[in-house]
Parts: sequence; C-alpha cells; structure tokens
Amino acid sequence: MAAMAVGAEDAEKLRLLEGLTKDVDSVQERVLAEILARNAGTEYLRSRGGPTDRATFRAKVPVVSYDDLKPYIQRIANGDTSPVLSASPVTDFFTSSGTSAGEPKLIPNIEDEGRRRQLIVGLLTAVINSHFPGADKGKGLYFMFVKPETRTPGGLTAWPALTSVYKSEIFRPALEHHYTSPRAAVLCADAFQSMYAQMVCGLCRRHEVLRIGAVFTASLLRAIRFLQLNWEQLADDIEAGALSPRVIIDSSVREAVAGILRRPDPELARLVRQECCKGDWAGIVTRIWPNTRYLDVVVTGAMAQYVPALEHYGGGLPMVSTLYASSECFMGINLRPLCDPSEVSYTLMPNVAYFEFLPVDKEATGEADARQLVDLGRVEAGRVYEVVVTTYTGLNRYRVGDVLRVSGFHNAAPQFQFVRRQNVLLSVETDKTDEAELQRAVERAAELLRLHGASVAEYTSRACTERIPGHYVVYWELLTAGGAAEVDRETLDGCCLEMEEALNAVYRRSRAVDGSIGPLEIRVVRPGTFEELMDDAVSNGASINQYKAPRCVTLPAIIELLDSRVVSIHFSPTPPHWTPARRYD
Repeated sequence: MAAMAVGAEDAEKLRLLEGLTKDVDSVQERVLAEILARNAGTEYLRSRGGPTDRATFRAKVPVVSYDDLKPYIQRIANGDTSPVLSASPVTDFFTSSGTSAGEPKLIPNIEDEGRRRQLIVGLLTAVINSHFPGADKGKGLYFMFVKPETRTPGGLTAWPALTSVYKSEIFRPALEHHYTSPRAAVLCADAFQSMYAQMVCGLCRRHEVLRIGAVFTASLLRAIRFLQLNWEQLADDIEAGALSPRVIIDSSVREAVAGILRRPDPELARLVRQECCKGDWAGIVTRIWPNTRYLDVVVTGAMAQYVPALEHYGGGLPMVSTLYASSECFMGINLRPLCDPSEVSYTLMPNVAYFEFLPVDKEATGEADARQLVDLGRVEAGRVYEVVVTTYTGLNRYRVGDVLRVSGFHNAAPQFQFVRRQNVLLSVETDKTDEAELQRAVERAAELLRLHGASVAEYTSRACTERIPGHYVVYWELLTAGGAAEVDRETLDGCCLEMEEALNAVYRRSRAVDGSIGPLEIRVVRPGTFEELMDDAVSNGASINQYKAPRCVTLPAIIELLDSRVVSIHFSPTPPHWTPARRYD
C-alpha cells in the first residue's frame, strides 16, 4: 500500500491496519469467539447446541438466507425483547432490498455496531489521507439524500443505513465542518428541494471543494444532470443572493441556504452561465470546481456501467471507490484508491465480522453446503466465492448475496473484486431485479395483450444507462393470432406501467419518489428476431439443443442486433404506485 507522509493519528491507524492484515486467521478466530461468547445464550444459538468454538460452530450452525431468519426477525420487529438473535437489544432495523416477496429486508442493528463502523471509517480515512494529502482540510460536495423511515409493530425504526447516519447526532459535526451541504438540505425529504439546496451551496463554496461524491456513480451523474436542467435558475438565485420564490423550498432549508447564499454574487453567476450554456459538458466538474482532487463514488457492480459517462464529465479526476459495505456490516477497504475503476479490490477487515466463503463454482443448485465453506484466511487467488457473514448483531452464517473474486492479498488479507449480486438480472442503482421477478412482470403485462389476440412470444432485457437516470429496456417479440389487428400504442404503453407495478418496492420507490430510475421502456422487435439471436449464438458455438433466449443482454453486438429490429418503442406513461410500508409482517 503506497502511501505518502501522514500525520501521527493517521500513521497510528495505518499501523493498526497493517497489524490486522498480517494475522488474519488469528483475528478471525478471536472475533468469532467474541461473537459466540456474547450471543451463546440467544434462542437461535441455544437451539443449535450453543456453540462456543469454531469447530462446533461449523458443525452445528447452518448456512442461512434472509428468508430462513425472517420468522426470528419478525418477532423482534413485533416487539419481542428477549434475546432471539443477539444478546444486545436491537435498537433499530436497517432496510435493504431483495426479499423473495420483493419487499425490503429488515437487518437488526445494535448500539455498539456503530463503533465498529466508525473504526473502519477511521482506517479508510487514513488510507485516503495518505494518497491525497490535505484533501481532508477542505470541503466535500457530497450529494446525500434521506429515504422514508417507518416503525415496526413493536415500535422500532426501520430505515436505510445511510439515512440513519445522516440523521444521527454523531454525523452532525462532520456535516457542519467537512461538507458544503447544510444539515437541513440533506434531511429534506423532497428530492428536488434537497438537490437544489445542495447544488446551490456547492456552487457558492466551489473554491473550498476538494472532493465531490455521492454514494453511487449514478447518483453523481443525476446531480450533473440536475445542473444541466436547472443552471439558469441557480445562476439567477446566486446573482440575486437569495432563493427565488419560484423554487419552493421549506422554511428550514431556505434558512439554512441563506446562511451560505448570503449576498449577491454576479461573478459566480456569470461563471455558471458561461460554463453551462456551452454545448460541450466534457470536464464540467473541474471547470466549475477547479480544486477538486477526486470523485468519491462506488464504481463496482451495477455502477460500472456509468463509469464512461462520469469520465466524460469528470475532467480526468480519479474515481475513488473507497468502501465495501452492506446493511449487514461494513466489510472492506480499497487500499489502492488511485487504481483504475476496473481494478478496484477491497481488503476485508478481519475485525468487524467473521467471514466465510462459499465457492460459487461448486454451487450448482443454489443450496449452500456448510462443508464447502472456506475461512477468510484460506481462500485461493483467482477463485470466485459468495460471502457468508457472522456478525455481532446476531446474523449467523448469513448469505449476504454478493459474489466476489479473490484478486490478490495485502499481507495475509485477501483482496476481493466485486463480481455481481447473486441472482440479480437488472440493476441501475439500488434496485435489484432477478429473473423470476422479471418473468412475473412480463406475464402480468402480457394479460393486457390478450384482448387484442396477442401474446409475448419471447423477450429479453437490459439496463440502459445512455441517459440519466438509467432505466430498464425490455425487448418483446409479439405473437398475434391470425387476422388479429396490431396492438395499439396505448395498450403497449400500459404494458410498460403494468410491468413496473409488478416490480419490487425498492424499484417502485426509486421511480415514484427518488427519480433515480427512468420510465420502463418496451421495444417491440419484428417477428423472427429471437431466431436470429439463436442463429448467432449457435454460429458462435452454442448447442442448438441447449440454447435458450437470454433474459438479459449486455454484449454490444447483441444489443445492436436487437435495436436494428425494433418496430415500435413504448414508455411507461406514469410512475408506478408506491407507499411506505406500514407494517413488516
């Protein structure tokens, strides 16, 4: 890990990191022992023999998915305060996408888990400071947004992990001293108002900005797109030194912005107009925020598809994908923040949870055999694994659903490249749609075709990120009964909306509330198109007896073939229905 000279506090953290990564197996054994000692009296572990050592744990505790733990979690959500999964009281739940029913998961959280997250953040900060000296002295223009929170029947808060961070008192000092956005703007529930306030404050403090970021690459691109659409109004407000009444912003946000937009600034307004009125937006980030050192965004997984667009706008700034984390726990740090986005690897920190790995190439049925699991210190370079975690919060041998490849080692600690989410077919941001869900959505929408004597003969899909926000594109080849009229445009537009109504709550929220996903698009292709796809696959070595149409396509040549056969294009006319979950049962 190449590093420049750092301060004493960061140097101490880097020494701690080096020590943790040199003796991974011993650290992991200690962590598991701590977890088992703490949670041995829980109902879950008692029913499995109350293991107190690694060998017994391996022999007695099964590998599980969320659906296996859902009955236990539901009891906690309903108000059961006995030690069901964790000896420590559950303080709240983090919501995470992806249950079999398409509703958010509830991940239990306990009070001292925040300390472990802060430890990882401290190590990460030291790594970043060693590669970007002084970048922590200025401000960060980070686009941060809260999501809706709910209460479980037992009265516990259920919210996304980042929303809990942004609303916490611990984060308040960092927000005030290290970021350009006032707290009221970040906590504003209205996405437009929040984005507008954060953007105008970032523009006003542009010379202080040394780093720009958002959680996901798509989120930062959405902010750039917002600037493209609203720069004229932003410039007018900056020139006037006050927010226009035409921009409806609640009083707390207006007051917070007024503390930064204190006086008219015609020079800044002139610069915004000068740079934004140009047709070419290449390098717009460095043109407006000239002191920016790097872009802090996730570029792995589904976000990799947005990297070329961000390179266009970023003016050559490095894209730093810093942290590998999930609602279940923080896991790893990128020790080479200046690496190319395609080479990002995360070193798993052995002190935050107990990690095991299920070899993906040995898993044919989807059922996990605990005997196949490999410890963190015994994974092999080049192999692909699904990560399984045991946490202090009471998740035991829990399948997170991430598939990782071992790319190398830092000391004795493996480094992993993110490969994909298990079973996820389509994703443009936080949404995750699998093949079964897409099939159900197509079947539901196809019901509208029956009145016209038509059906879906074949289909495939892709995530389209040529425009921001990204959206789903579904290719349909239709089969019409003899003599039946063509399906009208209104019906096919309705099919788009019907598909969206059938997708999961995270997708529908992203469409209806966040605006982070665009309207679903159906492209009807001419008859015989999917036979051409099969012919192409067979000519490239596929067995005609085993061929089946792919439900998602990514190869440019295949996408080009499909697009060249399109006869009509249709979009969802309105966002799908979404309301916050009132109960988790």
